Amino acid sequence: MKIVIFGLTISSSWGNGHATLWRGLVGNLLRQGHRVAFYERDVFYYAAHRDLDSLPSGGELRLYDDWQAIAFAARRELADADAALVTSYCPDGIAAAELVLSSAAKARIFYDLDTPITLARLSAGESVDYIGPRGLQDFDLVLSYTGGTALSELKHRLGARRAEALYGSVDPDVHHPEAPLPHYRADLSHLGTYAEDRQSALEALFVAPARHLPDRRFVIGGAQYPADFPWAANIHFVRHLPPGEHAAFFSSSRWTLNVTRRSMAAMGFCPSGRMFEAAACGAPLISDWWEGLDSLFEPGEEIVIARSSADVVAALGMSDDERLALARRVRERVLAEHSAAKRAGELVALVESVGSPVAAE
Repeated sequence: MKIVIFGLTISSSWGNGHATLWRGLVGNLLRQGHRVAFYERDVFYYAAHRDLDSLPSGGELRLYDDWQAIAFAARRELADADAALVTSYCPDGIAAAELVLSSAAKARIFYDLDTPITLARLSAGESVDYIGPRGLQDFDLVLSYTGGTALSELKHRLGARRAEALYGSVDPDVHHPEAPLPHYRADLSHLGTYAEDRQSALEALFVAPARHLPDRRFVIGGAQYPADFPWAANIHFVRHLPPGEHAAFFSSSRWTLNVTRRSMAAMGFCPSGRMFEAAACGAPLISDWWEGLDSLFEPGEEIVIARSSADVVAALGMSDDERLALARRVRERVLAEHSAAKRAGELVALVESVGSPVAAE
């Protein structure tokens, strides 16, 4: 199967969650014998933090400076494609969608990796610069990083004929237990790019416990944190953590915290790729609550749910036996149900279903 993708980035993990997801998916698609071409606009901020220059055998990374300069070659690429995908936040999303929809690709797909944000912007009357005036009605299939009501909203608000969830995943070849490193050592860690709409939850579930437990070590890794972030003396900061360091980061954490952006938590069914990564590395998980979380992990048995700073403090007081038992169970769950290999298989099955009688019903 030949798959052509027009996306935000696969070459740089700086300040985004797209690259890590695509690396796992594309790598496993290639290992399964498929061919993949990934088109990415070569913007300066990703070029300055590029941590992947090429794809494995069978894959092509097509970096370009100008859409018009690449459009003709992209059309030729699509001529024998089995599937063509355009993603949210693709800088040339509307132009790429027009090209895909006019192409001979057998399955024309839009993959929204940011569905709650897309829908929130629509609700606020804001423009969504990666979706054209006809919405998503012309695509054969719309995929969403989040499930639940997001799928019906994509149909209702943007005219999607068929919407399916394709959640994030983890590549266990990249994310696995490693020897802890002293500079990443943490009683509680959090890995994620700064986002204003999760700041209040981060303050309640990370900053407040740090101030309550001044003798414990707390570590944040991520990009774009402002100077006025409410740091405490026992909160340590890692400005940017490339994917190659994620395993060491999580393996050095007694606990790690997942905090969900407000728009995503409100929609529910929105597992962060960081949750899967941390679990695969053997880190016990604490997470804020959102609808559908209990369909992916079993609260109290595989993951701790935190609704307040007191819940986080209580988790940090658990015995090592309790903590490590949680970590073992959630790791087994993630490797069985949320690996990149499994997700790549789901994507292929969805592509193959396009045009089938069942899909049309």
